[in-house]
Amino acid sequence: MPDTAALAPQLQAYLQHVASERRLAVRTVAIYTEGLQQLQTMAAHAGHELLALQPPHIRRFVAALHAQGRHGRSIALWLSCWRGFFRWAAWQGWVARNPVEGIRAPKSAKPLPKALGVDDAVQLAAFVNPEAEPWDEARDAAMTELLYSSGLRVSELAHLDVQAGSGLGWLDLQAGLVHVTGKGGKRRSVPVGSAAQQALQRWLNVRSSRFAASWAEPALFVGARGARITPQVIWLRLRQRSQQAGLLAAVHPHVLRHSFASHVLQSSGDLRAVQELLGHANIATTQIYTRLDFQHLAQAYDQAHPRARKKTP
Repeated sequence: MPDTAALAPQLQAYLQHVASERRLAVRTVAIYTEGLQQLQTMAAHAGHELLALQPPHIRRFVAALHAQGRHGRSIALWLSCWRGFFRWAAWQGWVARNPVEGIRAPKSAKPLPKALGVDDAVQLAAFVNPEAEPWDEARDAAMTELLYSSGLRVSELAHLDVQAGSGLGWLDLQAGLVHVTGKGGKRRSVPVGSAAQQALQRWLNVRSSRFAASWAEPALFVGARGARITPQVIWLRLRQRSQQAGLLAAVHPHVLRHSFASHVLQSSGDLRAVQELLGHANIATTQIYTRLDFQHLAQAYDQAHPRARKKTP
């Protein structure tokens, strides 16, 4: 358990309670200790006894933490810790009410999704690894092209079958579509671009080449032993491939999903179409890509407009 010698006896007793009786993880107890140390320090600086704190005091503490640049999630975690302490203190009869009840942390702005620029996305999709085994290269190229072409989630990609059946998704190469089951069991059909179709056809041509004629695995993408590939392996293969392709940042499947959405929105401006392609139940989820698109336009403006460029000395 972290060092609690500088803490008030009541705080030490609470930390002993969560460590021994509630059996919280060591890391969680360390976070609680940090949060309670912060509470004790702020109460002392404000000239208040710890067990005499009231809701207005807690609100001022939260405002001060926010002004210091603390992230909303960190403040929410500490509030949860403080709330737990005062709830336990009330059980012990030390306080009449919990001053943290009903107090929430400031909302943090949602981070923008990480998407590749068009040039980087095309560079990755078009990359050919001359040193890879042809079987692995065909599969990894097809997975990369399909992720970027159709904006699939990694689980949707992993669950694709070669043809329609009882599975969660399948490829209809003749129609140029993939049929997938997304979150909440919602089915959707997504177009497959011509480059991805060509990569998938190459993969299908070599897919069964190393296995016996009786092999009947329905999965579209399989590993070295012929079993359905896992999302974890897809993550690993894509990260390795992006590094081999010379991209500065390692790419994971959701980056390609974000890139697909951002690039389609930039080209079409059709937010509803992007919503349908991604399988979002609520268009508010899709609207984050409008922020990403505006950021791209703002950067282009800053670089191109003669009155926006910074003058160099």
